[in-house]
Amino acid sequence: MCRWLSYIGEPVYLEKMVFEPKHSLVEQSLHAEQAKTPTNGDGFGIGWYGERETPGLYREILPAWNDPNLQSLAHNIRSGLFFAHVRASTGTATSRPNCHPFAHGRYMFMHNGQIGEYRLVRRYLESLIDDRYYCARQGTTDSELIFYLMLTLGLETDPHRAIRKTIEVVEGAMRDKDITTPFRFTACLADGNSICAIRHASDDKSPSLYYRKRGDHVIVVSEPLDAEAESWIAVAPNHTLHVCPDLQVTTEPTLAVYA
Repeated sequence: MCRWLSYIGEPVYLEKMVFEPKHSLVEQSLHAEQAKTPTNGDGFGIGWYGERETPGLYREILPAWNDPNLQSLAHNIRSGLFFAHVRASTGTATSRPNCHPFAHGRYMFMHNGQIGEYRLVRRYLESLIDDRYYCARQGTTDSELIFYLMLTLGLETDPHRAIRKTIEVVEGAMRDKDITTPFRFTACLADGNSICAIRHASDDKSPSLYYRKRGDHVIVVSEPLDAEAESWIAVAPNHTLHVCPDLQVTTEPTLAVYA
């Protein structure tokens, strides 16, 4: 499965997180330690907020370790909130529109996981996406579909409820088709000011999720960027992590927010 990181805090150059750590995201694209497969070479992407409300994106189908443009951009882009993602496809094509992160308006989203037997529920779930969002969809992944379902279900007005409802809708569609392959959903959202990360699965094997808070920043990752094990805190399964603009960190059960 994919590997990703998000950063919020004092602006830094992207290379400080994407390239420099011993177990950086680029290193994880070749040698992931907590993923089903160690190699994540089906494209990559970075997304960052600068002086505008909407994020910038750079996505490419090359492996992250083999794109000099990524090195140049990471060396020169400085941001106080950014995403980076390396992709391991779960069945959809390797194309730029299928690479993460995805963006719509001020929102940015990336995902690690999959909808079990996606092909059986794809048509139904796509039909639930509101036309104003469906027309913005570019790729074919379940990840992008999930993002636009969240927008349809109220992400822009009540993000916590939208996350809960999206999970319920996906799992309900899977039950209707008697799908037993699990839904795994470890994802991250940003609105330009704050970060929301979710660790969820319909079984007991939710993909890994960690965060580390230091004085001027918070990093949220699929797996730690270094060997400082004591400094990384694992997010509990089926919990949501919130990082506010003032870097206050809170966690809460994902499906109990509006129970």
